[in-house]
Amino acid sequence: MTAIISWIITFVAVLAAVGIMPGIRPLGGRYAGPALTAVFLALINVSIKPLLQALSLPVSIVTLGIFAIVINALMLELASWLSNHVFKSGIVIDSFGQAFLGSIIISVVSALLGVVLL
Repeated sequence: MTAIISWIITFVAVLAAVGIMPGIRPLGGRYAGPALTAVFLALINVSIKPLLQALSLPVSIVTLGIFAIVINALMLELASWLSNHVFKSGIVIDSFGQAFLGSIIISVVSALLGVVLL
């Protein structure tokens, strides 16, 4: 049950990023694209992200944790790329700057919803 709630939180956060950021737009449907991207983002956050965070720990310490936002942006870019190339649906991100700001929005919305729902 917690996994489904976590996915719903990620889905709502991706919807918020699509709604707020002009450089992030859905592909393959207003809700289907962000939902598919949320699935890939959840899978990436469970599998690849912990490894990247461990490998980049020295850089994160030097930058006082700011590099973690860069890793979040890279994971969002990867989830977007995978959903677009595997299922021809998802979200389209215009630039890394848009992914960076979108990952901040997704993190804030996920944290707020996580406090309320979990």
